[in-house]
Amino acid sequence: MPTSSPSPYLTRHTRPGRPARRLVCFPHAGGAASFYRPWAQYTDPSVELLAVQYPGRENRFREPLIPTMDPLVSAVTDELSALPPLPTVFFGHSMGAAVAYETLLRLEHAGASQVTRLCVSGRSPDGSAGPAVRTDDDVVETVRSLGGTHADVLGDPEMRELLLPVIRNDYHLIDGYRRRPDAPALRADVHALTGDRDPRVTPEEAAEWSALTSGSFALTVLEGDHFYLVPGVERVARIAMEPARTLPV
Repeated sequence: MPTSSPSPYLTRHTRPGRPARRLVCFPHAGGAASFYRPWAQYTDPSVELLAVQYPGRENRFREPLIPTMDPLVSAVTDELSALPPLPTVFFGHSMGAAVAYETLLRLEHAGASQVTRLCVSGRSPDGSAGPAVRTDDDVVETVRSLGGTHADVLGDPEMRELLLPVIRNDYHLIDGYRRRPDAPALRADVHALTGDRDPRVTPEEAAEWSALTSGSFALTVLEGDHFYLVPGVERVARIAMEPARTLPV
């Protein structure tokens, strides 16, 4: 079980006595902080591993869902700004990549410099060009097509009733999100990761993140679909804390 949280928005998966670095992970649509719990066994003992807990899931089940990007990012930014400064890496998968990017934009705009690297997984800068998800059947079909972590349990009527509002909310949030084309370039380094069979993002599209930073850029393509990081958890967790490699794109 994770240790106690500094705030409802942040779940601690490790608590080093004297942390030297911090890794903050942002879940995908329908995901929760527990998705990153297995990462604790692969991070260095000096790393403080935190996962963002969006409202409406797990220990925040009774809280209202947030259906748009701006208030979610504002709340997460406020909570992260209150932490003691440490050299920090953000890792976000799918929707979480967009949330992490927008959070970092706000932190850098406020003058913060502790986030040295942004890892964006399973998403291009502007997301999928596919149709918006609207009905419950659309949601179930999309989750199943991506191999999502809820794909199997959505066949159970009780679990479907429990999970669908959360997944539907998050799809509404990310369908309505548009990255500002005039946003300033990030100062932090960026490392994009994707699966070689991801139906939502090609390696070429993932490489487009290189245009959004004035720092270094790295691209890693691993074997797998949209959720390549589930079977590849050890490698991905270790990559997240490695020094970035500058690659031509």
